[in-house]
Amino acid sequence: MPTTTLLDDHATDPVGTLLRPDDPGYADAVTTMTGTGTPDLVARPRTTAEVVEAVRTAARAGLPLTVRSGGHSIAGLSTPATGMLLDLRGLDGIAVDPATRVVRVGAGATWGAVARALAPHGLGLTAGDTASVGVGGLLLGGGIGWMVRLHGLAIDHLVGAEVVTADGRVLEVSADREPDLFWALRGGGGGLGVVVTRADLHAQRVGDVVFGELVLALEDPAAVLAGWRDVQLPADERLTTTLSLVPAAPDRPAVAMIGACFAGPEPDAVEPLATLRGLGPVLQDTVTVRPYADVLAEAHHGAGMRLTMRNALLPRLDDDVLADVAALAAPPTVLNVRALGGAFSRVAADATAFAHRDAVAMVSALRMPTAPGQPAPAQLPGWDAVARHGTGSYLNFDSGYADRHHPDATRERLARVRDAVDPDGRLRHGPVDR
Repeated sequence: MPTTTLLDDHATDPVGTLLRPDDPGYADAVTTMTGTGTPDLVARPRTTAEVVEAVRTAARAGLPLTVRSGGHSIAGLSTPATGMLLDLRGLDGIAVDPATRVVRVGAGATWGAVARALAPHGLGLTAGDTASVGVGGLLLGGGIGWMVRLHGLAIDHLVGAEVVTADGRVLEVSADREPDLFWALRGGGGGLGVVVTRADLHAQRVGDVVFGELVLALEDPAAVLAGWRDVQLPADERLTTTLSLVPAAPDRPAVAMIGACFAGPEPDAVEPLATLRGLGPVLQDTVTVRPYADVLAEAHHGAGMRLTMRNALLPRLDDDVLADVAALAAPPTVLNVRALGGAFSRVAADATAFAHRDAVAMVSALRMPTAPGQPAPAQLPGWDAVARHGTGSYLNFDSGYADRHHPDATRERLARVRDAVDPDGRLRHGPVDR
């Protein structure tokens, strides 16, 4: 790789450190955006060899092993109560080959860092919404980003990976080498019996995009949902939007927030954006032309906050489906509907472990804690009425892992892959369908 960018200088940290609860650095490693863990040990490797040693150390000690990348797991899967936490944030190297458009990324890097490294070469990858999300966790779940309709999922651009197995072997994985494991890495989530240390991705040519948010006064959720659907479903694949219905709070009225990314010339975006602006009184409009690397946002809530979140992948958005979605638009639930289709749907259902390629949208429901320091409500009343319209759910946007994420055939194939690479179940402490 001729061009290498190492973002973040960790020169003052010890390399390959094992931390115990009273050690400096332990609190940082076990506290994530969505929770705080209490593992017996934290390993902070910087090289693949140190990952191998950490895996072997955990096996010798009989400790379950949990992997942390960026620490954005909604389900709290990066915050174990016991065992060893493998904090991969030291594996954050990024190497770009402009000629082949392949970028090699350490599993502990963030997608914001990847976007910044690719930008000088006129390249980009569709991957999530948030700059500080870790590469490893989001990628294994699929990776739904702002260009999902134009370029598909992040996993659709994975061309290779380096993994460490439960018995300490280092494997290079691709379509030609370990093809079953390569299939599983693309949407199978964690708990596959390996630790991913590096991902090789084929970037796309990306210039400036039309991006921003429209905030509208929300008077009739059902009408706004239907209007958004009627714009988005037949839209040019270069347009990907999300619609959030945010209920009223003591200090503000209910609003509809439309996030939009048009990966093309601004004149081509004028008509669909004008129609979206017409769905209600516009309270705020931040849509501008900007570099794609600038579209990833930062998380806005404090560290350690546990959320309740459910989602469903919907193959249709008929009026009866939208009626059930609109019924959830009441305090304290925040609803989000995200457009899919396009390139996302042109991948065969069995080509990757992300099988729900017939979905035209993903609907999510989110509840925050009612008071600081309190957990969010465990239940989402009315959610079952929405979930029944879905074919499954997206691993990365589920706080409970209570729903079945994969179809039966996919689950059975994933189980065979896990049994082959991790027959003793050493590295299955993670998001596995139950």
